[in-house]
Amino acid sequence: MTYLSLVIPVYNEEENLPILFDEISKAMKPLKESWEAIFVDDGSRDKSLEVLRGLAKKDQHVRVIVFRRNFGQTAAISAGIDHAKGNVVILLDADLQNDPADIPMLLSKLNEGYDVVSGWRKDRKDDITRTLPSVAANGLISWVTGVHLHDYGCTLKAYRREVLDEFHLYGETHRFIPVFAHSVGARIAELPVHHHPRLHGTAKYGLERTVKVLLDLFTVKFLLSYGNKPIRLFGGTGIVLMLASFVTLAYLFARKIIASTSVTASPLLPLAIMFLILGFQSILMGLIAELLVRTYHESQRKPTYTVREIIEGKKGRK
Repeated sequence: MTYLSLVIPVYNEEENLPILFDEISKAMKPLKESWEAIFVDDGSRDKSLEVLRGLAKKDQHVRVIVFRRNFGQTAAISAGIDHAKGNVVILLDADLQNDPADIPMLLSKLNEGYDVVSGWRKDRKDDITRTLPSVAANGLISWVTGVHLHDYGCTLKAYRREVLDEFHLYGETHRFIPVFAHSVGARIAELPVHHHPRLHGTAKYGLERTVKVLLDLFTVKFLLSYGNKPIRLFGGTGIVLMLASFVTLAYLFARKIIASTSVTASPLLPLAIMFLILGFQSILMGLIAELLVRTYHESQRKPTYTVREIIEGKKGRK
């Protein structure tokens, strides 16, 4: 039997949480699978933690992970996954814009043999200042990574647990989970899901998120293509620069022999010397990066968050 773990990052969502859990309970009721709802309080400053404590006292399905401070959405998702007991993990936001009623549909698609089912907010209920940058970012991510999805930013996704165990999240890379999953051979499907306008609270992200996405994309591309063999990037760049240097020097000396043109007076000479130095340095950087990668793989990974307490739902109550 499938055991479902719902992971919900929470940051200042006190008004939404009771409604959200009611909707989750309604969505889970027709299903035969056992389930748990893991709420990760990411240093909320409102009464979200009090609300979560109340939910845990009333229902055994609720588990609450409380961070010591705000670590960000990626850390919250990572903590939820680390503490999840289920062999299927479903992520969703706490702002009520994701619809828990779509969960059975995601599970049905997952049971067709997929490892990841990604939600697509096809009819997104946000203003153009959020939707337009999102469309551009999704297109860029799909083009750079080769994993074509319409909506990387939609948190509502279903994963088989064994896929999530193959990589480690840090920074703000949660939106790239499908890309990491694809890199370990996961089969990915995408389904349109419902999206609702925010009723309570305020959005936690603005236009600055687009810049962060672009920077994270560079990181993800590097990790996936060169993370285990950085010498191929740095060394390849170094070889190209050194070849450019040698070609330039050869041209200068050939011109000296044929036309008696001064080598030292040409501006190409310092350019060739610069290329030679940069190329040599790039190769050295690649070797240093190789040592760092080896050290990383041989060392024990440390979590990107610290937990203050874990609140378990009361047994025997539903």
